[in-house]
Amino acid sequence: MSTYPLHNILFLDIETVPQYSEYEHVPPEWKELWTKKAEIILRNREDDTVESIYNRAGIYAEFGKIVCITCGIIQGTGNEKRLLLKSFSGENEQILLYEFSEMIRKWSGNEPKYLCAHNGKEFDFPFMCRRMIISGMTIPAILNSSGKKPWEINHLDTMELWKFGDFKNYTSLNLLATALGVPTPKDDIDGSMVWEVYWKEKNLERIVTYCQKDVVTVAQVFLRMMGEAAVKTGNIDIKA
Repeated sequence: MSTYPLHNILFLDIETVPQYSEYEHVPPEWKELWTKKAEIILRNREDDTVESIYNRAGIYAEFGKIVCITCGIIQGTGNEKRLLLKSFSGENEQILLYEFSEMIRKWSGNEPKYLCAHNGKEFDFPFMCRRMIISGMTIPAILNSSGKKPWEINHLDTMELWKFGDFKNYTSLNLLATALGVPTPKDDIDGSMVWEVYWKEKNLERIVTYCQKDVVTVAQVFLRMMGEAAVKTGNIDIKA
């Protein structure tokens, strides 16, 4: 059974995009900075250019922005567990970050709480912290790992848990879910398509749905790894 209090874990996922729809719309000073960044990415990639890989800018906090944060909490026990989802999304990143921050501050309270994401320690958690600083916001204590000792940071990462001390390999959520018999969330789009769905299709709702599916999968994978029963499909609720 889980060694972590399931009711005190906030499962989450973020979706990010480049700050501009096309490379040609990037301001001159930022084009210069992106070119320097892209030179590192382009090593040994003869068929790509600074312009053609601009769609990857969204994975870097300096060049990207968050368009959706979905959170999930587990309520109940055993086979009657429920997973409650809440999404913060929109074109105004500062507003969604503020709303998420207010929620997470109230939720974290005084008792020990945990944040859980897949590859969260390398991507989701630091990306949110960096974008909050850029937006001039104070980082919620539970999210901020700066200056803390390892045992003071209540961040869980399903990818790290799966490594069991082996730090050589990256395991995608899709692969891990499939290996564990958990339904995969990749039945519509994947992370590489988010920028196009946002900037070209203008379909933020599709991205929100994808983000919610990822959070459900992260929660189900975590439960599977902890020896807990999965949340039934009918017990997953989305809060407006």
